[in-house]
Amino acid sequence: MKPLTRAEEEVMQILWSIERGFVKDMLEPMTSPKPAYNTVSTIVRILERKGFVSHKSYGKSHEYFPIVSKDEYRTFIIKKMLDGYFDSSFKKLHEFFKNDESLNTKEYQ
Repeated sequence: MKPLTRAEEEVMQILWSIERGFVKDMLEPMTSPKPAYNTVSTIVRILERKGFVSHKSYGKSHEYFPIVSKDEYRTFIIKKMLDGYFDSSFKKLHEFFKNDESLNTKEYQ
């Protein structure tokens, strides 16, 4: 598994939320300025090549659905962050969050 780009992650967040859908269904919840239909279609096909998404065909239309769960991806990303920034130490991660004043605001509690 590889980390997703920001655009890929945005599409995956939507797919995880709606569980399955066509490109138009993924465009709907996106914030303005919304990307072009073709842009989202390209991103979904890239996600399919990366093994995150699959589809069911209805003629020329494709209904997409995630094949990597949000929990699986979250675990992967947290482990990657833990390895890359905290020497694989949960204790160091915990200390970072405990001691970083900018993260100890009401917004994050």
